[in-house]
Amino acid sequence: MNLVVDIGNTSVKVAVFQDAELLEKTSFSLKDFSEKISEIKKKYPQTGAAILSSVVKDVKNEVNLLQKGLYFLQLSPDLALPFRNCYATPLTLGKDRIALAAAAVAAFPQKNVLVIDAGTCITYDFKNAKEEYLGGSISPGLEMRFKALHKFTANLPLLTTEEDVKLIGDSTKSSILSGVVNGMLDEIDGTINAYRSKYEDLTVIFTGGDEQFLSMRLKNGIFANSNFLLEGLNYILEFNRTQ
Repeated sequence: MNLVVDIGNTSVKVAVFQDAELLEKTSFSLKDFSEKISEIKKKYPQTGAAILSSVVKDVKNEVNLLQKGLYFLQLSPDLALPFRNCYATPLTLGKDRIALAAAAVAAFPQKNVLVIDAGTCITYDFKNAKEEYLGGSISPGLEMRFKALHKFTANLPLLTTEEDVKLIGDSTKSSILSGVVNGMLDEIDGTINAYRSKYEDLTVIFTGGDEQFLSMRLKNGIFANSNFLLEGLNYILEFNRTQ
């Protein structure tokens, strides 16, 4: 069994895998890390390996806890990866993007795959049928766009997403919702169309915190998978264990 840990900006996501099968997934605050990880390791004593991906720089205590009695990896660009990294600045490539590219290789080998991760930022990551990671793009996520409108203007209120989004806003609130949500949807659909015009048989994966809200509103056909990043981390762990 494998223990997969992703420490993000707001929470810790943990998954337990048996080979490629997801057995359990949970999330919690970083302050509860020691308690929660100890509980999971006790629940799954057959766990033999762990991988950690973290945006938090100082995770010495977390690393010490995870590596006790386990084959342990901390995700970095220096690890053996199941794809050729063609990024011009590979050392600056985000750990989340590395994991998503690995998941694309695992799930869709020898296919052109665009992975869209809608979270704090929205990232687009592309790997081709030759298993080459070419890069993609980064733009502000939904929450960031709402905050930007509020912070950099004098009178616009701070909003969050709502289910009912009009095309034509008839109030300041509905106009902001229309601009932010419909603008992002147009960006995503336009990006997908641009990739599809260049790459045949393109598979599109949609994931991230805003995946459920956005995916149902897209015009393009996509595969939604909220566990894609965790699956990618697990695949990187398995890939390194067999090297």
